[in-house]
This record gives sequence, structure tokens and C-alpha cells, in this order.
Amino acid sequence: MILITGARGQLGMAFQRLFQREKIECIATDKEELNITDEIVLRDFVKGKKISLLINCAAYNQVDKAEAERGECRKLNSEAPGKLAILAGKIGADYITYSTDFVFDGEKNSPYTEEDIPNPLSVYGRMKWEGEKAVFREKQDSFIIRTSWIFGKDGNNFIQKILEWAGTKQELFMIDDQISSLSYAEDLAYFSWKLFQTKQYGLYHFSNSGESSKYDQAKYILEKIHWKGRLHRAKREDFPQEAKRPKYSKLDSSKLEKAIGEKIPSWEDAICRFLEESL
Repeated sequence: MILITGARGQLGMAFQRLFQREKIECIATDKEELNITDEIVLRDFVKGKKISLLINCAAYNQVDKAEAERGECRKLNSEAPGKLAILAGKIGADYITYSTDFVFDGEKNSPYTEEDIPNPLSVYGRMKWEGEKAVFREKQDSFIIRTSWIFGKDGNNFIQKILEWAGTKQELFMIDDQISSLSYAEDLAYFSWKLFQTKQYGLYHFSNSGESSKYDQAKYILEKIHWKGRLHRAKREDFPQEAKRPKYSKLDSSKLEKAIGEKIPSWEDAICRFLEESL
């Protein structure tokens, strides 16, 4: 049996669709059903259930709010992943959890590998890094997958916002000096599942291949939907934010690709599939 936490988020929903297609039984929980910050609640929840894999898709993802809500961010991003690792170890289950490109400072000019040393700029990034260390401290035979700019069919994300704005605005301004890559939730779930089956535990990076700015992504989408408005370039300082973000955080996914023997599709391909499946 597979236990999913954060099951109503973009990645959790993608996993549920994947397991439904594969006819694999899973228990899908979100914060209403399971408080992952409470060790007693966790222990009681798994009692009598034969959990062989625990997939943690739950996280505090409000990057700017985290600067003020440090305690809440710490509970979900630093402490809970370690508690779930302990739980997985006690019940003999495998464990997959997720981290972020925001553990890096963005000063590198080439894709970040798993060997690069984190230097987070924000509370969110720092708490995610602390969560990584907690997981490997408690259960070394775990999978931690860092990812970036997740978008999917469920919930609010940048791609959804572009489509909404295109329906109401004739002029858009998009940042062109922050570079990373999109991660399509459907692809992230699929490649995570393939990686799990290798049993090659460790730290991995995943993002769709290629790199882009928000401007590049918006331009690609708006051309695909034949938007008639005007798209302008903007800079990060044009949109002040509470939390600092890395200016370059493309993740090198070659370790994961090598482990499973399969190439990750490009971000353009991911957007095309998303549009075909969603519109």
C-alpha cells in the first residue's frame, strides 16, 4: 500500500492519476485527514495498515509569506519530512520527499547538480534544506527529489495564471532575468515512480529539460493560444517581493535520467501536453 501526503496539491493529484492508471492502491491524505507535524497522529494513522511506500507531497509553499510565518514553514518543510522519515523507517516503508531549487543562491551560470553546495536566500529555501538534512539523518535510504517551478492540472500556478490573464488583459509584463525550468507535475510523478523502482536511493534533481524565464514561458503559451495582446519584458526589481529568489536555478537532471535510462521531456513539450489535456 502507498501512502500519499499532500494529496490534494498539484503533485499529489498527479500521483493519484498515475496510480489509478496503473491500478495501484494508495491512501491519499491531505492536512484534513493527517497532521504530518504530529508524531503521535502519524504513528496512530499507519497502525494496522501495510504501508510499503510513503510519498510526501505536502509542503509550505508560500515563499514570500514564509519570511513572516517562519514557525509554520519550519513545521512543514524542516520538521515534518524528518518525522515522516522516522515513521517510514519504523514501519519498513520506502520514502520519497521533495525539495526545491531555492536551496541555491543562483550565482552559478550552469545547471545545478546534486554535488553543488546549497546557499539559500530565503526562509523557504533554508527550511527546505534543513528538511533535506533531517531526512538523510533519520533514514539514509530515502529519495529526496529537488524540483523547480511546478505546474499541473490542479491548483494555482504560473501557467494557469497566464491563461487567466490572457482572457482578461491586452497587455502583460513578464520577468526575463530569472532563469530556471518548469516541472510538469505529471512528469514529476511519473519519473519519481520510475526512480523509486530502481531502489537507487539518494538526492536527485528533476525539472523538464531546457531552461527559460517567465517571459519565455509566457511568450510560448500566448503564441500557442493565439493571444492578440502585447507582451513586454520586465525585470525582477519591477515586481518587489518579500523573499529573495535565485536569479539562475536550473537543475541538472542527468543523474535521475541515468538512473532510469530515460530522457525527461522539454518544458515546451510539457506545456503542449498540459494545454492539450486542459483546454
